Amino acid sequence: MKRNVSFLFFLLAVTALNCKNADNNIPEKPAVRPPVLQNPSPVALTPEESMKTMHLPEGYRLELVASEPLIEEPVAIVWDGNGRMYVAEMRTYMQDINATNENDPVSRVIRLEDTDGDGKMDKRTVFIDSLVLPRMILTLDDRLIVQETYSCNLYAYRDSDNDGIADEKVQVYHDDTPDTRNLEHQKSGMVWNLDNWIYTTRQIRYKWMGDRLKIDSLVDVPSGQWGLGNDNYGRLFLSSAGGEVAALGFQQMPAYGELDFEYDQYVGDFHEPWPIIATPDIEGGKKRLREDSTLNHFTGSCGQTVYRGDRLPAGMSGDLFICEPVGRLIRRAKVLNKDGVRMVKNAYDKAEFLASTDMNFRPVNMTTGPDGCLYIVDMYRGIIQEGTWTGPSSYIRPQILRFGLDKNTGRGRIYRVVHEAIPPDDQKPELLNLPAAQLVRYLSHPNGWWRDNAQKLLIVRNEQSVVPMLKQMVLYHPSFWDNLMFWKEKPTLLGRIHALWTLEGLQAVDEPFIWQVMEDQSPELRRMAVWISEHFIRENNGEAYAHLIKMTHDPDTDVRTQVAQSLRYSTAEKAKPMLESMIKTDSNRKGMVYQAAQMTMGYLTTSLPVDVQTEHLKEADKALVLQGAENFKSLCSSCHGTDGKGLQFGGSGMVAPPLSGSKRVNGDPGKLIRIVLSGLTGPVDGKEYPSIMPPMLNSDDEWLAAVLSYIRTNLGNSASTVQAADIKKVRDVVGRRWDPWTLEELEKEGK
Repeated sequence: MKRNVSFLFFLLAVTALNCKNADNNIPEKPAVRPPVLQNPSPVALTPEESMKTMHLPEGYRLELVASEPLIEEPVAIVWDGNGRMYVAEMRTYMQDINATNENDPVSRVIRLEDTDGDGKMDKRTVFIDSLVLPRMILTLDDRLIVQETYSCNLYAYRDSDNDGIADEKVQVYHDDTPDTRNLEHQKSGMVWNLDNWIYTTRQIRYKWMGDRLKIDSLVDVPSGQWGLGNDNYGRLFLSSAGGEVAALGFQQMPAYGELDFEYDQYVGDFHEPWPIIATPDIEGGKKRLREDSTLNHFTGSCGQTVYRGDRLPAGMSGDLFICEPVGRLIRRAKVLNKDGVRMVKNAYDKAEFLASTDMNFRPVNMTTGPDGCLYIVDMYRGIIQEGTWTGPSSYIRPQILRFGLDKNTGRGRIYRVVHEAIPPDDQKPELLNLPAAQLVRYLSHPNGWWRDNAQKLLIVRNEQSVVPMLKQMVLYHPSFWDNLMFWKEKPTLLGRIHALWTLEGLQAVDEPFIWQVMEDQSPELRRMAVWISEHFIRENNGEAYAHLIKMTHDPDTDVRTQVAQSLRYSTAEKAKPMLESMIKTDSNRKGMVYQAAQMTMGYLTTSLPVDVQTEHLKEADKALVLQGAENFKSLCSSCHGTDGKGLQFGGSGMVAPPLSGSKRVNGDPGKLIRIVLSGLTGPVDGKEYPSIMPPMLNSDDEWLAAVLSYIRTNLGNSASTVQAADIKKVRDVVGRRWDPWTLEELEKEGK
């Protein structure tokens, strides 16, 4: 009886909440690219003047949320559960063309508040002072986790006396190893994802464990640079400015390794931006400019986000937005699904969602806010290229000096995108003050910001009291809910998904429960159940395999893909029959199920040792070849086999050509480098293979030189080593060719 009374109070509590839905089924008009401004002025504009230079599709407009002197050099924003905004300020970033005193500890995290509810920040407090270029910030409850540049340590800051200034600092992750890479090449992100892992753009992720973060090192993962986005279903989106790739890493989670479809995942001219301003200040030089002097390829892509709010047109939900500060624009991309393969496509024809003629408009980050709008962080400055690339011999340095861009510093703006037909949500968040029972309902809020924060707070607080309700929410029997007179709104699909992952974060998912979820009518929930079942797969649980065998025949492509991915936590003995069956029965060899199954099968073989012979090598080459063996094992062996003789998948044929004894491996290194950089397609020695050799243009020259040196001096081969300079020489000739070679083309190529 006592338990029933508690449940009744829970229901009464949640009915007091008010989750207002907006009518946002509004038809949109396409963006139209205005004429290009050929002679832009470098003069710094006021926020109001700058907004007049920004072109958006009809119906959209910008509203100023904060600007100088309230903020200075902003790079990232987050909100706590009560809607207070925290802004990371890199106050020493490129204050002159030589990056003088860039590493001085004078940067800050400030806290902004909107005290009158008009959508504009009016109260500022320096929350944390004396930092070195703060690059990652994440709110927990009333604590803020911060990481500075050049450091791997993470600290949680708290304002215990409510004066807006952090007076408590606790180390939540300890690693004194300095990160000495250029600041543009260090990790960023710090996103608490749907699966309760906190992701960054590099090879590590964290999980909150009561009062500390535990780390998980990832192998063979896509690496991004500045910014990390995630969608409603936990998929991650990275970008690489240095690699000139605006979107990558979105085919599968990084724990399953790197998988990109270099050709199929980009639709049309996706890599081409469409600025409306001449772009002289570009590090890549004239090769990166069109005849009208505008940027012809993404080169500064960063700060991407997936819009997950509820106060812009419904057609925008799930769209990917990418900042391009060099081109002074923001790309809107549609994320499409073809046989499980995600594809990105510009939402407009040779135009952008937002483009500006203000030379100092530098969008570097975006996110969905508590009010359901899309927020833009504009660093608003002249230079957006780090000092390593603005030296005396660089192309960009004279352009910066010619326009005086080095003089425009110390400003910054934060905007929100609104639509004239939809008012922003004016409900002020007070999640930090709510009991657990009331947080549960926000798991079904139409705005992803509320769902994420409700899930995170329930887990950080370890709210075990709501476990029974969360399970009922996930299973959702309509007859049960219809009889609850106090619950006026049924849980949404996204609410049920968040409830499931909240249970996972509370370590409250048991076997009978997850088997039930695997039989749900919703394919999205079935996929999540397979994902969560990895815990039982690791334990070699026999019942888990009985259910997974059924799931290999699931009618939904994404569910079958998840089965293939999750089986990498199994053993080869258990997983191989299931994977071979999926490979054999999947008719589309370019589809996601086939590729994921093949990749997992290959991964399960990499536990075998790789033989390395160095006795016949020069002393200077031994370290290179040893490193190449590690590189080969982490990636190449999954298709070519640990012995280089190719990997055979039952009766389904060989995945890739053998490397052992190959005349291409032992022959002209220039042709081999071309294959590795741009890929290879078509028959090889008269045989067809299920997929192409994918391009590796984004891999470092040193990494490629090492792996090619190992391949050419081991695996039954006896050729010379390859140096990084050899890779660069070929890159300079072929450029950024993404189309794979055929053997016929290679025969015609000179060295």
